[in-house]
Amino acid sequence: MKSIFCALLTTLPLLFLSCTPSVDLRSTPSVVLSSTPSVDLENKMVISVRDQKILVVKKGEPVKAYPVSTSRFGLGSQSGSYRTPLGNHVIAKKIGEGAQKGSVFKSRRRTGVILKPNAKGRDPIVTRILWLSGKEKQNRNTYRRFIYIHGTPVEKEIGRPVSYGCIRMKSKDIIDLYRRVSEGTEVKIIRESLRTTSAGRTYYARNSVWNRINPINW
Repeated sequence: MKSIFCALLTTLPLLFLSCTPSVDLRSTPSVVLSSTPSVDLENKMVISVRDQKILVVKKGEPVKAYPVSTSRFGLGSQSGSYRTPLGNHVIAKKIGEGAQKGSVFKSRRRTGVILKPNAKGRDPIVTRILWLSGKEKQNRNTYRRFIYIHGTPVEKEIGRPVSYGCIRMKSKDIIDLYRRVSEGTEVKIIRESLRTTSAGRTYYARNSVWNRINPINW
């Protein structure tokens, strides 16, 4: 009876976490950091925790923004904290090329399971993975913490901080983002609104009430 109870304590968290059940935290990362591609000089990304948005910037101009979800535990780079790290990062690895929307990943490998948006009972990593590597002293462990930008089936929660450290996106959005960026694309995670950045101010100006009436084609 005791062994059954212990087994339940071990497995129950895996049913509810996002980043944690879908990666093997004991595994060695399959990408050597020294082999990370050179920086993509054309594209950059800014993730605003306050706005819960990712903004793609190309040659200094805002291209497209997507709603996201950052950590429910707040911000930080402590190992085991399940917090979203701040600062400058780079996409170290893109995973999931050609995968069907809703494809479930475990330890960065497809399991063959496909989930529809808001499927009940499961909360794994799906569709695409952009594995981040920190570029500053305080976030140098981002890669070893398995911090991703990834798809989630729990799309109804996007726009609120509900993840376990990673940056969650809707499947259709992560597919679109995946094709726009490269390994080596710089990613800056900020606490503040996108409006504190030049590209963010331009984005919000273009998406004012007037431009919602007369939409701009991105």
